[in-house]
Amino acid sequence: MSRDWPFSKTLRDLIANKASVCVLTGAGVSAESGVPTFREKDGLWAKFKPEELASMDAFMGNPLRVWEWYQHRLKVIREVQPNPGHKALAQWQRLVPDFTLLTQNVDGLHQRAGSENVLELHGNINRSFCVSCHHVVDEIELELLKEGGAPAKEDLPKCPQCQDLLRPDVVWFGEMLPGDILHASDQAARRCQLFLSIGTMGVVFPAAGLPLAAIQSGAYVVEINPDETELTPYMSESLRGPSGKILPQLIRLLAQP
Repeated sequence: MSRDWPFSKTLRDLIANKASVCVLTGAGVSAESGVPTFREKDGLWAKFKPEELASMDAFMGNPLRVWEWYQHRLKVIREVQPNPGHKALAQWQRLVPDFTLLTQNVDGLHQRAGSENVLELHGNINRSFCVSCHHVVDEIELELLKEGGAPAKEDLPKCPQCQDLLRPDVVWFGEMLPGDILHASDQAARRCQLFLSIGTMGVVFPAAGLPLAAIQSGAYVVEINPDETELTPYMSESLRGPSGKILPQLIRLLAQP
């Protein structure tokens, strides 16, 4: 039997009236599809030191090792599917005129579910760009981890324009978030009537500051997460549970008279 969450009247009214919405999603949303999170004890970061794999220094020191790790991550992501939470957000966007989706995730699952104009705060693992000329390449195919093979540096992906190394188009440690994406995200957070913080622990800034910006601007801010987070004390309302269960129920409120 499915569980019904006790949504407040304020939340119900905002959704039913098609209030302007800004949504921030984190690793917990993709975890429901089977993508390992970075901060759980069995997550991807548990096996490696982040600075050894996700920094420019690490890449320039050993690009082959970094690309092997990212190929592993790409393989995992391409084998999973968007979950009901992803699909509910895509449906919500189609039904509400002013809807903005921000994500800390780099897996592209929101787009695969049908969401458009997603503001990717930390980039997208499916893209790459050149370390020299910054040419962007979509959807590269890697064959570094061949069965029984030993990859070499010459196997690394190269820029089609200048032939220098390509790197994953994700934000690494020590790098700034894209300024245009962060500005647009802040504007959306401050403009919306309803802000949803979904599947994020609220510990990675500046993304964690977006719900706070929404609160400062008078938005009703709702957290959807199985556990309490750093943001919980500031929330207008907290819904404890998986987004793949809660979001489809919220979507049904849009169809109510």
